[in-house]
Amino acid sequence: MHRNSRIGGRPVTSLSHIDGLIAPKSVAIIGASDDPTRIGGRPIAAMLRAGYAGRILPVNPKRDTVQGLPCYASVEALPEAPEAALIAVPAKLVAQTIEALGRKGCRAATLFSAGFAEMGAAGEAAQRDLVALARRYDMRLLGPNTLGVYNVDIGYFGTFSSSLDTGHPRPGNIGIASQSGAFGAHLGALARDRGLGASMLITTGNEADITVAEAIRWMAESDTIDVICTYMEAVNDAPALLAALDAARAAKKPVLMLKSGSSAVGARAAASHTASLTGDAMVADAVLSDHGAIMLTDPETMMDIAYAASKGVLPERHALGVVTVSGGAGIVISDEAERIGLPMPAMPEAAQARLLEALPYASAANPLDCTAQALNEPALLEQFTRAALEEGGYGAVLCFLTYVAGSRAMSDVILEAMAPLRAAYPDRIIAFCALGDPQVLHRYDEAGILVFNDPCRAVRALNAVLRLGAAQGMSRPAPPPAPEPVTLPGKGIDEAEAKLLLAEAGIAAAPEQVVQSVDAAILAAEGFGYPVVMKILSPDILHKSDIGAVKLGLGDAQAVRAAHAEILEAARRHASEAAVTGVLVAKQLSGGVECLMGINRDPTFGPMAVFGLGGIFVELLGDVALRACPFDAATAREMILSIRGAAILQGARGTAPVDIEALAEMLSKLSLFAAAAGDRLASIDLNPVLAMPAGQGAYALDAVIELAAEEARADGH
Repeated sequence: MHRNSRIGGRPVTSLSHIDGLIAPKSVAIIGASDDPTRIGGRPIAAMLRAGYAGRILPVNPKRDTVQGLPCYASVEALPEAPEAALIAVPAKLVAQTIEALGRKGCRAATLFSAGFAEMGAAGEAAQRDLVALARRYDMRLLGPNTLGVYNVDIGYFGTFSSSLDTGHPRPGNIGIASQSGAFGAHLGALARDRGLGASMLITTGNEADITVAEAIRWMAESDTIDVICTYMEAVNDAPALLAALDAARAAKKPVLMLKSGSSAVGARAAASHTASLTGDAMVADAVLSDHGAIMLTDPETMMDIAYAASKGVLPERHALGVVTVSGGAGIVISDEAERIGLPMPAMPEAAQARLLEALPYASAANPLDCTAQALNEPALLEQFTRAALEEGGYGAVLCFLTYVAGSRAMSDVILEAMAPLRAAYPDRIIAFCALGDPQVLHRYDEAGILVFNDPCRAVRALNAVLRLGAAQGMSRPAPPPAPEPVTLPGKGIDEAEAKLLLAEAGIAAAPEQVVQSVDAAILAAEGFGYPVVMKILSPDILHKSDIGAVKLGLGDAQAVRAAHAEILEAARRHASEAAVTGVLVAKQLSGGVECLMGINRDPTFGPMAVFGLGGIFVELLGDVALRACPFDAATAREMILSIRGAAILQGARGTAPVDIEALAEMLSKLSLFAAAAGDRLASIDLNPVLAMPAGQGAYALDAVIELAAEEARADGH
């Protein structure tokens, strides 16, 4: 729940300079204006209206007073060192302003001024110079090109946002951290108009110094913020962001994140808006989710979840019970719950029997349909809801009451029925889907009952909060063992060499042999037993099958002899400059399920492991799982079973289940190898990996290792 904090006793975090930026005892406005509609005037007007208890120190050489306050001609003329400063001067004057503030003793400045990194290379250089200058004085900078911050608890409005013209944000325990100023202010106004208490907004702009990661970290440590909403366009400090998310999770504070730039158009817009490039959206979603962020795609859902989470009730059981006066609504809710993976287990049979005794034509499984009879007998609503909480044991119970709950005539009766339930089950969520007079509906909210006007939005919000509670009740997996050092070769390597490297890491391949003659190929094939596979070996030929240099299903010596000649001829004809290191003969395995697994080094988050089913549709359908390296076998197993096609691996339609444990071990070992290989490793491609029936292992049938900067690669196509 929300805890107020005043300037005299503000919370102290480990980010002391940001304490001063967000909750300053005094603030100087450089470029102050008497006009409350101008950038240098809006913060002053807002703070005066809000009753900011700190000292406001306007600076403008052309005025003696600003909005009724004494105005100072320069920073040097200030009567004290301001704890924070708002800089609203042209870009060319920012450096000298920072210099003056630094000499005065100011340690935190918000740069409204634009015209830096967002303008190109020259602006980037000027922005770097500002940071270097600020560091000489141990000063932290927010921005430039930022809309600033506000902190409703102390009436501090270090922002020029015009959203304040339509009303001030409400006090409460929701915080907003945003790289975009206008969009962050939009989220704040959206929360205010929704009736939510979003008391803090931090917008980071160009992030020359302070990043959104530090804003999240500050909120994670703050004793006034319980729910963190964030909007991001680029990850400018990945380790700091992941550490901030971990801190928020440790503090049991949900982080609801909108990460833009997932489309090609969106990515270009983000780059031009913040002068930063976005990373791959799937990678970002996977990594940030793994560190506890709830990744979202729209502000409406963010506000729904923030509303539900701000009540501070996070049940550990991820299961929904539904009580409804409409059978149709129960179906709609059930369909949405199934679509998003929110379990709705049935009530115990004994409980169902007791409910049917009370109302024989009810539905007592789940949803619990007490029909319109609840209008005539309000005690039925209490009985069915109590049963769902007490005997169903659901983490949340959603009551679909539509306009019934919005009726003034019914509200007293419903509140009276719910009061003992709310008191008896403080660790559970009770939510209504209701329409009607806002004042009537607000009474339910005040009684600790969540209120939604749309059943599907309610289900999505409850699912998120229940997942949060379930995750908080689970212990975090132990970190994987430290990987053994890996030394990568300094030259191009072929498929056989790649498999030898991976074999040292414990990753098995099919039996195979490198040969230099047709007679050796026949001997190898007869040693393995037919059928066999033959491939050209060359570090320079990336796609062997494309040039006809891969032969499958070779069943006798004559077929091997012919394939050997055809493979070498294909290499001569299509890749005459390639260095051929031999021919690979391998035992052709069968009877399993083809999968793919690999590694790709993301420029932001480092090596990422990918897993999916093999075949031609995997890229088209995008049914893959991603995870940052390294991780253990238990995590790898979760990853494997998370794909939509996991049923194929578990034995769909009477087929034998594959050796998932062996797959998980291989994937984990691959992640350890990638983590140990360092920055020179660009990618690994094991495609296909043949997952044999349970107990028979998994084998990499093909291997590609590619080194960074095109230094070398090992190919298995």
